[in-house]
Amino acid sequence: MSVADHTLDIEFAGPDSGAAPLTAPLTWGQRAIWETIVRTAPDDHYFNFGHVLKVPGPRRTVAEASTALAALVERHGALRTRLSEPGLPGEVLPDKAGGEPYQRLAERGRLPVVITDDDPDRVLDELAARPFDYVGEWPLRVALVLDGDRVTHVVLVFCHLAADGFGAEIALRDLRMLLLRGDRGGGAIRRPGALQPLDLARWQAGPEGRKAAETAAAHWEREFRRIPPTMFSAPTGSAADPPIWRALLRSPALELAVRSIAHVRRASTSTVLLTAVAALVGRFTGHETCAMLPISANRVRRGTADIVTTMSQEGLFTLDLDLGGAGGASFTDLLRAAGPAALRAYRSAYHDPADRNRVTTTIDLERGESIRPYCCFNDMRFADPGPVACDPDEITTALARTSLSWPMSQEKLNCRFCVHLTVDGVSLTADTRYLSRPDIERFLLELESFLVGAAVR
Repeated sequence: MSVADHTLDIEFAGPDSGAAPLTAPLTWGQRAIWETIVRTAPDDHYFNFGHVLKVPGPRRTVAEASTALAALVERHGALRTRLSEPGLPGEVLPDKAGGEPYQRLAERGRLPVVITDDDPDRVLDELAARPFDYVGEWPLRVALVLDGDRVTHVVLVFCHLAADGFGAEIALRDLRMLLLRGDRGGGAIRRPGALQPLDLARWQAGPEGRKAAETAAAHWEREFRRIPPTMFSAPTGSAADPPIWRALLRSPALELAVRSIAHVRRASTSTVLLTAVAALVGRFTGHETCAMLPISANRVRRGTADIVTTMSQEGLFTLDLDLGGAGGASFTDLLRAAGPAALRAYRSAYHDPADRNRVTTTIDLERGESIRPYCCFNDMRFADPGPVACDPDEITTALARTSLSWPMSQEKLNCRFCVHLTVDGVSLTADTRYLSRPDIERFLLELESFLVGAAVR
């Protein structure tokens, strides 16, 4: 960043004064991402994500932007909640904390904010490049980008313990309104205060939460007894250095094909892609049953739509690729079976990780081997582009605009195979000790060919 940068501390004071205790167990989403962070460290900056927000309306002074940021942190408890550990002096432990980490909500504090005139995208990359200090640092990093003495952009980087993609969008929506209205009080945001992570943690530990958890656990237990131990168990070529690589496929033809298939088969584009990825995983690995872990937003229950926290978790999707046939099922048959299987998977995503760990341990012992799919699917698009009728010639002509790049590599990841859907395209992040770089590229190109072929037929 610029040599002229400096840091300003913004004071905040939440509405929680007098509320006790200000600690609670981790929510299911927090615990799920925490376990993933632990397995990925020291490369856990992988889970940081952020946004560049262009200041709406008239450009604001640093003081006005600071006032809006303080109001944002005061409104959303997740942005002033840090990880804590038993043994800190003067703290009230949440029920059943034992020796486990828990969450601690701060009533007040100071948020450091970088003041800079550097390029906003470069600032975003720098703020996101290092892991968070989950105990000592606020779970939000902020920079104000200036043109002269006015703020043009606000750069925010979120710790994944505090927010997922949907939670971050809620925070951005509120900050945009606070900047536009210039009002620190309730007038700028007239919606009632959203559910807070501490409230959610207590609900999950109560009778309604336990009932939902038990239903999800039954699905994991049933399916773990029949799926392959893991989807990627043997090398397909030479490992790269570093071993974790991501390839990004930008393919207008694939997008058109998916929307066309969704139109004909009356399915969502997400289900079409999930099914196609599962089919190709079977082709690459030889497994007749594919087990994948799709990420679910988990925001369908009352009070969770507007909460800033991390709600997203893995569900368990299983698809029998043969479906009783001698030579493998058709893509039409697979799509028909995938609809209800995906619904069961997304329901199972709202689960207590402690139950999942218990189920995993039990089934490991029963089967005498470790059961870990290590195969993920994450549709990160905020809206399904929707089915649409497409001319086959339009789809095949678009193949000329396909491109593939390698935007990321690192030493360590908690998974072996992760497909992400974004507005930029379809990416595959994989451990090259189990899927080589040439095979990562081949998988994405075969996914395009598979879907284009299905659409034009």
